[in-house]
Amino acid sequence: MKILIVTGIYPPEIGGPAEYAYNLAETWKKDGHIVTVKIFGKFQKIPWGIRHIVFLFYIVPSVWKADCIFALDAFSAGVVTVVAKLFSKIIIFRTGGDTLWEFYVERTGDLVLLREFYKTRFSNLNFKEKILFHLMRWTLQNLSAVIWSTEWQKDIFMEPYKLNNQKHFIVENYYGQRMSSSLPVSKTFVGATRNLKWKNLSLLKNVFQDKRVVESDAKLDLNSLPHKDFLEKIKNSYAVIIVSLGDISPNTILDAIKLGKPFILTKETGLYDRIKDIAIFVNPQDIEDVKEKVIWLSDDENYKFQMKKIESFTFTHTWDDIGKEYIDVYKKIS
Repeated sequence: MKILIVTGIYPPEIGGPAEYAYNLAETWKKDGHIVTVKIFGKFQKIPWGIRHIVFLFYIVPSVWKADCIFALDAFSAGVVTVVAKLFSKIIIFRTGGDTLWEFYVERTGDLVLLREFYKTRFSNLNFKEKILFHLMRWTLQNLSAVIWSTEWQKDIFMEPYKLNNQKHFIVENYYGQRMSSSLPVSKTFVGATRNLKWKNLSLLKNVFQDKRVVESDAKLDLNSLPHKDFLEKIKNSYAVIIVSLGDISPNTILDAIKLGKPFILTKETGLYDRIKDIAIFVNPQDIEDVKEKVIWLSDDENYKFQMKKIESFTFTHTWDDIGKEYIDVYKKIS
């Protein structure tokens, strides 16, 4: 097959979407497919709106040659959908986060949960956000199919985006083989992530300044690194912590599992059903809940108990599995 991958970022750029696109491309090449990758992020310096028009003309030859298009970037998915429809091509979109919600929270500072956003804040959107919503709804309705990493996100999107007539598939995120880890030399919790308001870092910083948390010897590390170095940081850490207002399928938690590290995770996540037996969940809007869970995990006996839980988790979902599942989706709808 001739497969076109459209992504926002790609290595050497750093980020989950870049790793995802790269690994899919390498998996399909290994299986004998002809893979082309086009990167929307290369047009980032062009003003919003104009860059989409430029990208439309740029992508036409690649879409025309492709048997199937997999879009991994919300900003460019609509553009590629227009071109794909012109050439009667199959286009499948793999969702990531929720760009509209992220924009809204960043603009307003209103720390609304993702699962409550469309029910309670839609009337607060500004003109640009409303345009983005309508463009995204048109795109999601006109794709050949949508791949979600979790049922949780799909359920949030179904009603506001009117997706009852769309074809939906679930392909879980990458759960890698276990890697060797190291015993921690301090009780350092890795919480590094993008500095965005929905990531709830202000609350997290306040948690680790609390007197009782300080007395438990718990420390917070928010320094970001390239993925390879970040894995090394987790390997040497005590635990991982994420308290965001909505994290669909956080790669940092999957890295923690792979490295056998306990973690504290927001209950506002699509991973709940898969990892509910090994996770420590917190309410991201309740600072006392987060404090109590950090203090609890900082206890040596509790830590050993949680380590055994992590060790018992044997589920894997490789890039080979993911690549085959994507191709199966294509075959089902073609």
